[in-house]
Parts: sequence; C-alpha cells; structure tokens
Amino acid sequence: MSALPVAAPKALTAYRPFWAKRFGPAPFLPMSRQEMEQLGWDSCDIIIVTGDAYVDHPSFGMAVIGRTLEAQGFRVGIIAQPDWNSADAFKALGKPNLFFGVAAGNMDSMINRYTADRKIRSDDVYTPGGQGGKRPDRATLVYTQRCQEAFKDVPIVIGGIEASLRRIAHYDYWQDKVRRSVLVDSKADLLVYGNAERAIVEIAHRLARREPIESLTDVRGTAFMRRDGDPSADGWFELDSTEVDRPGRIDELISPYQEIKQETTCSTAEPEAAAAPKPITIHKTGRISMPPRERTVVRLPDYEVVKSDPVLYAHANRVLHLETNPGNARALVQRYDFNGIQRDLWINPPPLPLSTPEMDHVFDLPYARAPHPSYADEHGSHDGATKIPAWEMIRFSVNIMRGCFGGCTFCSITEHEGRIIQSRSEDSVIREIEEMRDKVKGFTGIVSDLGGPTANMYRIGCKSPEIEAACRKPSCVYPGICPNLNTSHDPLIKMYRRARALPGVKKILIGSGLRYDLAVQSPEYVKELVTHHVGGYLKIAPEHTESGPLSKMMKPGIGTYDRFKQMFEAASAAAGKKQYLIPYFIAAHPGTSDEDMMNLAIWLKKNGFRADQVQTFYPSPMATATAMYHSGRNPLKGISRDETRGEKVDIVRGERRRRLHKAFLRYHDANNWPLLREALKAMGRADLIGNGKHHLIPTYQPATDGSYESARRKNSTTAKPAPQPSAVPRQGRLLTQHTGLPPRVTGAASGPRSAGGRPGKPGKR
Repeated sequence: MSALPVAAPKALTAYRPFWAKRFGPAPFLPMSRQEMEQLGWDSCDIIIVTGDAYVDHPSFGMAVIGRTLEAQGFRVGIIAQPDWNSADAFKALGKPNLFFGVAAGNMDSMINRYTADRKIRSDDVYTPGGQGGKRPDRATLVYTQRCQEAFKDVPIVIGGIEASLRRIAHYDYWQDKVRRSVLVDSKADLLVYGNAERAIVEIAHRLARREPIESLTDVRGTAFMRRDGDPSADGWFELDSTEVDRPGRIDELISPYQEIKQETTCSTAEPEAAAAPKPITIHKTGRISMPPRERTVVRLPDYEVVKSDPVLYAHANRVLHLETNPGNARALVQRYDFNGIQRDLWINPPPLPLSTPEMDHVFDLPYARAPHPSYADEHGSHDGATKIPAWEMIRFSVNIMRGCFGGCTFCSITEHEGRIIQSRSEDSVIREIEEMRDKVKGFTGIVSDLGGPTANMYRIGCKSPEIEAACRKPSCVYPGICPNLNTSHDPLIKMYRRARALPGVKKILIGSGLRYDLAVQSPEYVKELVTHHVGGYLKIAPEHTESGPLSKMMKPGIGTYDRFKQMFEAASAAAGKKQYLIPYFIAAHPGTSDEDMMNLAIWLKKNGFRADQVQTFYPSPMATATAMYHSGRNPLKGISRDETRGEKVDIVRGERRRRLHKAFLRYHDANNWPLLREALKAMGRADLIGNGKHHLIPTYQPATDGSYESARRKNSTTAKPAPQPSAVPRQGRLLTQHTGLPPRVTGAASGPRSAGGRPGKPGKR
C-alpha cells in the first residue's frame, strides 16, 4: 500500500485570533488572581497545570504551549506544582472558559522521582532550590483527578512527555506490569502527544467555536476514547493486527538491520529528470489494492491480552513504532474492557512537523527567559536558595532544532518529537542569542549550547520528500547511514561562524550530545567544532563496545568512535589545544551479557577511562528496549511464537546482576572489587585478577567504606555510618573489646601522643 501525499496542514499563524488578543502579551503568564486583575482579565480561557516550576523559556513545555496559545489570542494561566492533596490549589485562577491542559512536566514524573534502581531521588531539578517531593507520582493522573473535582464540567486535555510515552498500553517498570493508557486511567477528555503546538491550537479554536470536545476525533497527534457504534467511525477500514503468525496478507515489517538498497528510476516526461536520476527505496509489499492510509486503522491486541502476554505486547510495540512516520502512519486502535463495556482507545496519526517559519514563530514569542517572579528570593534574585537547577542548565543555551532520526531503542525522543528534523532559521537563532545577550541577567558572553536533542542534526534530513513520506525504517543511520540522507553540516557551520562573530559573544560551547557517526562525514565540521566550540571536554555516547548490546540499541560500532576520536585529537593538536572526549556508556541494557560488560571494562582500562557518570538501563514507557526488557524478544527482528523464528534477548534482571554490570563500568572503584573477583572467577577469567598493568582488578583489597568521590558532587555516594556493635552477646558468642566490650579502665590518663605510642594511649615503658 503506497503512501499518499499528506495534505498541507493549516499554518499556526493562519488562524483568526481569538477576541481576547486585544489584551496583548503578558510579561509572565499569570499564576494568581492578583496577576490576572493587573492584566485586566476576569477569567482565563485556558489553564495549564504542570509539575514543573514555571520558567518562561522555550525549553519549558508549559511556556511554549502557553505562549503559543497566547499568540492565538487566548488568555492562558499557569498552575505550577500545585498542592495535590486537595482541589483547592486547582481553583486558584477560577474556572477556565475552554479547558484545562494538564502535563506532568518536562519529564515523566516516575523517571523524575526514581532512579534506575527504583530509589527515590533526593532532588528535583525542575523545582526551586532543587527540592524533591513537589509533584506526585503519576502526576498526570493526580492532577486530572483534582481538576475534575475542582470543576466537573470543564474539558481536560492531557499532554507532555508523560502522556506521549503512556498513550497506549505500556510496560511500567516501577510496578513491573503492563498498565493501561494514561488516557483511560485519568479519564481525561483528550490526549495530545508529541510536540503539541499544531494540535493544541486547533483544539483551542474549535472549542472556542463551541464544538463539543467529544466531536474532536480528527485532530492529528491526539488520542481519544470511542464507544462501539460511534457514527464518526463509519467509513474506516480496519486492519486486524491482534495476533502474530497469522496467515494472510500482511504489510512487510521493515527490519532496521537490513541495508537500504538504492535504485534509480528515469522519467521520460522530462529530459532533465532523465539526465539526473534520483535515488528511491523500494520495499516489496505485495500487489493487493488497499484502502487509502488516511481511512485505515490498525487494530492492536486488546489491553486485557497484552497485559498478560509478553509476546503480543512486543508485537503491539513493534506495530506502534512502524506507524510513527507522519507521511504514512495509520491510526491505531486498542480495546479496553470497563466491567463488561467495551471501548476503544483511538490514536490518530502523529502531528505533521512544523515548518521552519512555524518553528521561528514559536521560538520568537515574547518569552521572559526567566523563572516567574514568585520564585525570587528576598533580594529579587533567582540565583540563591530558590535557584531552579534545570533553568540554570539552559539559561544561556539556544535550541536550534527538534526531533531525532537516530532511533536509539532506549531513548524517548523519537516517540515524542519524531524522527523528522524540524529546524529554525539561522536568523531566528541569531535573534535569540542577541536577546539573551541583551536581556538575560548574568550573561558573561558564554553561550552554553547551540543544540537540541542532537547537536549536529540541524537541517539534515531525507534528500527526497517522497521517499521520506514512504519510509518506515526506524533509523536513518543504522546499521549504516542511509544513502538517501543528506549529511551536509554546511548550514550548521555557517550558523556557528555567524553566531560567534556577534558583538558581546565571547565563546559558544556545544553542550548537546554529538552524533559522531554523522560528524565524521564532515571533516570541516569536526575541525570547526574542535577549534572553536569545545570547552576542554566534549561528551559523546558510544554506549558500548560490543556488537550484542549495540545491535539492540541500534548504535554504530566502536570503530566509528575510534575514527571520530582520531579526527578529534588531530583537530585539537592542530588548534594547539588539549581537549578530551567524555564517552557515555550504559550498563545492563537488554542484550548485554556479563562477558560484554567485562570486555567493555577491559576496553575502558586499556584506553585510560575511569567512568564517573554511569548509566544503568532505565526502561522508560513505550521504548523499544523496554519492550525487549519486558518480553525477552527483539521487536526489531519481528515477533513470532515459533522458537526458531525471531530473536530472544538476554535480559539483565535482578539487583545483583544489575550491580555487577554497573561494577564493570566502575572497575576502578575498590568497593566493586570483591563482586568483580567473584564474577571473573565464575566466568573463568581469573587471569584478569592481579597486580600488573594488564590486569583488570588487583588481588589486594583496601579497606573501603562503600563511598566514592565523584567529579560531580551529586553523583557521589557518602558512606553509611558503621553500625554500633551490640553490648548483648548472641548465643554462642563471646564479647571482646573488638566485638562490643567497652575499653578497659586502666586508670591511665589520656593525653597527647607519647613516645612510641598512639594518640590518647600511654607510651611503652
């Protein structure tokens, strides 16, 4: 079934403004009735409830959505980090005229609060002072319930990354089970996923025209509940994908492991086209005529089935990820049982990417680029006890693009922002740097980042819109770079040069992660980056050295890293600088054996790396790697109940094995040596234990207290106080001075060190 051209969407700036636009933009979106009165408002049209502190900056979701709606003429209020123990805080701004918008914040609330070991974090970087505990677990559910209690008849639209990653039945790492869609559990009216500007603007204008929210079933990038017999579902063709290994006609599911074959076609209509053939990708999908994609819905296995059948869960996850290209995605439907009443969760195709003018419109809105004044300390500053760490991190950075076509299976960027790169214009980026230079307090001339999800994907994409619209590959750079991908870094180099030439700008650093397999395609970019934009260290993420885990991550081999390292070091030497790469690695990822981690540790020692920032695999909702973790199958290679087909994946479960994999990454920490010695002996690699340079860990064991000192204080672990021995002996045990008896009273006075003695002890006589 071929993809049909998708109709051009209505531009964000093409809507007739709502009547309240006469009030003009607010210095900050109001968070209190007093602020509303100062603006001359008697009510809010839309109220956004968020789990983050309100920072009016384009890196914060509530600010982007709020300012985008304000530009449409709507009066938008913010309720940030409300007290969720009652509905009172949700009544602070009164009843919204159109709807509540609810989001957990810039992170999933469970990932925000818990570590990969399911331990509660002590801090929250999106809260003033970094204070933890200012948002509830599963914040979207809790906030929605309180909004319903505050005003029962007000529509509720949920969104943000928590809603995006939980828009369908998903494995929940914290409860170790498959949970229902967050839309089902929250009982909200509508869910928006991905970058929601296009969807939320359409929703707001249609609700302002008094369309009932139940009728908004045709907005891309949304999910809603549909009853059986709903007349709005008439005219749709349903493809049944509720089982695996079912005979009959099935669209070929593209494997990311296959290489793209490039062929050429010549058109006889135009001589010029015949002279310059363009590459196309051909996937065989059969010759049966099928209904158009825009009227086709794929039925996934029911929730009641996937919650207890890991194989079908992996199958559903695979189908969902193959329907994420806005150019050819079909709607998805999944059935839920409500005490015998059947209802369908309907997920519309993803939102169409924003054009460059639309991206400029969103980022050029009048952001204050500062936290709300209510967070200021007694000096009116945000740099003291009320500092918001996440704002401090991006305070002097500029986001130049969205999306990522890397397709890393453990990452949530693709599921949320999509794989089509959406870039701002160079002029828009320059304007933001100038505004930051002139208006943001504390700017010293150092721009901390010009980046995004990936530092060097700016204006990179498919050479052909037709191929891009038809492609179903989950990655453009795995197992190798697609020949249809334009890898030119020229627009980025041009922007770097123009930006660092601005008056008042001393240096521009690149803080976003670099996709080094793309960077090596442009030696000029590597030279430009290393010469002018590295502050001594550059972070990159090879993630592993072994092919087993790398193939499950969809990451390039370590040889590509070695090639980039050579280019980096050569460019640094040519610039007369001593600069270093900081590689990131993941422990315990699906598909990682104990031997893989041992080989990684050997590589780290051989190359002189002592990893400080260690990541243990964190199964985030809806990620492909999470489906591997839950099911033990590899959705990238197809799912089958036949043991001879598909691929089983080694899953690192249990605290001890996860600790072991993490210990291999920190092979240099003496606290890990006892565990590593035991594991190496069991693996038959006792030859790696010894006191020579070629050994991984030594035979001796110094006294350790369980702590380690990190270059970054937050990553340090302090030792727990040693337990005091009990003065009451256990049965069969004698107490001595070493095991609990108090020191003998000798009558000798304690004092300074005596000759030949220790402090406080009498010397020898």
